[in-house]
Amino acid sequence: MPTFDASALDYVIIAIYFVTVLGVGFLARRLIKTDLDFFLSGRRLPAWITGLAFIAANLGALEILGMAANGAQYGVATVHFYWIGAIPAMVFLALVMMPFYYGSKVRSVPEYLRRRYGNEAHLFNALSFAVATVLIGGVNLFALGLVLSLMLGWSINSAIVLSAAIVLTYIVLGGLTSAIYNEVIQFFVIVAALGALVTVALIDVGGFSGLADQVKQSPLKEAGLHAWEGMGIGGDNPIGADWVATVFGLGFVLSFGYWTTNFAEVQRALSAKDMNAAQRTPLIGAFPKLFIPLLVVIPGLVALVTVKDFGTGSADIQQYNNAIPAIMAEYLPNGMLGLAITALIASFMAGVAANVSAFNTVVTYDLYQDYIRSDAEDRHYIRFGRVMTVVGILISIGTAFIAKGYENIMNYVQLLFSYFNAPLFATFIIGLFWKRATRWGGFAGLVAGTFGAFMTHLLYSKGTIHFGSALSADFWGAIIAFSADAVVTVVVSLATQPRRLDDLQGLVWGMAEIDPDADLERPWWQRPVVLAVIILALAVILNIIFI
Repeated sequence: MPTFDASALDYVIIAIYFVTVLGVGFLARRLIKTDLDFFLSGRRLPAWITGLAFIAANLGALEILGMAANGAQYGVATVHFYWIGAIPAMVFLALVMMPFYYGSKVRSVPEYLRRRYGNEAHLFNALSFAVATVLIGGVNLFALGLVLSLMLGWSINSAIVLSAAIVLTYIVLGGLTSAIYNEVIQFFVIVAALGALVTVALIDVGGFSGLADQVKQSPLKEAGLHAWEGMGIGGDNPIGADWVATVFGLGFVLSFGYWTTNFAEVQRALSAKDMNAAQRTPLIGAFPKLFIPLLVVIPGLVALVTVKDFGTGSADIQQYNNAIPAIMAEYLPNGMLGLAITALIASFMAGVAANVSAFNTVVTYDLYQDYIRSDAEDRHYIRFGRVMTVVGILISIGTAFIAKGYENIMNYVQLLFSYFNAPLFATFIIGLFWKRATRWGGFAGLVAGTFGAFMTHLLYSKGTIHFGSALSADFWGAIIAFSADAVVTVVVSLATQPRRLDDLQGLVWGMAEIDPDADLERPWWQRPVVLAVIILALAVILNIIFI
């Protein structure tokens, strides 16, 4: 396990950060007057704030530890999680989904499902989403506890509890507003620290060319330097997946399922001040998303070629999850080490906060208010939301120990996405574009898709079916979940009574009041379509460069 030789200066930097995030919580508390203020920041935030919070909410353990682990284990092919597995879906969310989410004034993703399909699909999704958020929140808590235990020499258990207490405090105080403004601060801290880490590490290994030469001598060999080579049928590449599994499993099902239906992300866009700001939120986040691979994949490759026997599993330091901590301990001097540790803490806190704030919103609005008590005052729902924040944190502490058992937490998180996001996306996309989809079709599809993902993982884990790798199995599990959901939704919908067209106004494509010319008088940088074209063009160029 890497050890950090932290100085007094490092501890001062970390302490300043903790004081700052708690201070934001106390300041945000003064803005909380209604339940909408607590759960959706009163829908008054500008696009640049929500856009940076959108991407910062994603910069949790999955992004920092998970992608660096993938960089060490799979090499440059990890960029597929960005340029195939994120950018197209973020554009789709901005141009297609946000007009329905924001325009219908829903307060959560499950609430849209209730309006489109009915209570059965809504209740199933709300419950499954609540479970998913605490599981993913647990991943971030485990990673945060790991970093603090390395730095302070504490047990991981104690570090997890302390980390949870800090996140709990500022969310209970200021709700989503506190979480969002802290996420903006966290974004800049993360980029500054990882940028410095990458620079120092690259200098040590001889720049990009020196790193490439050493990767060729590693277990990844030449294949570790390419994104698309070896992606033919059969998947003769480090990631163990062919182009079908990568493009359809990761690039379509998992990616679109995550970015378009994951309320922990969508919640940031729903807090924007108007429709234009809501649409630009994921697009603003997409620009840094294009270049974040430089900050996380490179450290993974550096760890692979500089840490002895890295990835063999014979000692804790050799686990892929430790790629970032290992090179931080190796390269960073005092002061800069404190900033880097702060960046890791910030990233994991952002991940925990995003999931816990989504958890308290869904449980309060979609479960408690819709099915238990619908006539209470705003103050009652704020109090209940704060209680649910405590509950969500406590459950996440428990689920953190599930993540502890995985050598590469990215594989674990992709498994969760195949269970929860892949079938949900099928239900959403069918309901959005097909008027004939019925309430029982939507419900049956969700159940079938979730069961399909579960059975795929069960059969793979028992050795009954085989894939190129655990990650490839997750990709195929997502494809099977999506397909099962889609088939069952269509079949059951054709056999059951459809809803009246009047009930679908504003919920189905072609039946919403969307003015495509509304933004033509704005400058180009405020037009979602223009920003989307630029982002997609950059993604294509980057894929060609690293082919």
